[in-house]
Amino acid sequence: YLKQFIIIFGATFLGEIVHKVLPFPIPASIYGLLILLALLESKVVAFEEVKDVGEFLLDIMGITFVPATVGIITAFDQLRDFLIPILLVLFVVTFIVFGITGRFSQFLFERRHK
Repeated sequence: YLKQFIIIFGATFLGEIVHKVLPFPIPASIYGLLILLALLESKVVAFEEVKDVGEFLLDIMGITFVPATVGIITAFDQLRDFLIPILLVLFVVTFIVFGITGRFSQFLFERRHK
């Protein structure tokens, strides 16, 4: 498990470095995910080498959102006036993301089967 954590956190750390070097407004975590994806796709890292820890991190993902949720709950009085616009934006953006993700998945599926 230690090796798997080192691989995942190493990709995350490299993402932090890339974020500091490149002038683009992309979060470091995205760079880290792209680095890990590149390592997996190029077979430098085998899926089995990060599978167990990756599943563990997915299992505890909900717990990592608890502090943010508590922060929103404690600031609810300040957010109350903006609740309807916020919910409307979240609703619309969610369906836009669903649509884009679905179209992109179809594109990749068709491309892979040609």
